Amino acid sequence: MNRKDARSIAETITNEQLQTMFDTAKAKITDWTVVSSVNKGITKGVGWNILARNFDVNKQHHILAKTNMVREFGEFLPPELKPQKIKRQYKPPMHRDPKF
Repeated sequence: MNRKDARSIAETITNEQLQTMFDTAKAKITDWTVVSSVNKGITKGVGWNILARNFDVNKQHHILAKTNMVREFGEFLPPELKPQKIKRQYKPPMHRDPKF
């Protein structure tokens, strides 16, 4: 997920929805050694330890922290929270037979 989409989601997401995202991520991630999407110098496991290990639902979190949480584990959000992908419709190319 790109930073712009993650930021827009982070502005409206609740702590309960973040907790649900973390619970789903914990259950579905099998390889924690994959490179993090937030910081290429760490793995998803280290990102989990930084962002989600001591997550408190009752605490107010900074918008940058929420943005990084959504960027790292946003694939485990429910479909209604994910940004809608715009499907572009292209016109068929114009064609004329060559004149010889």
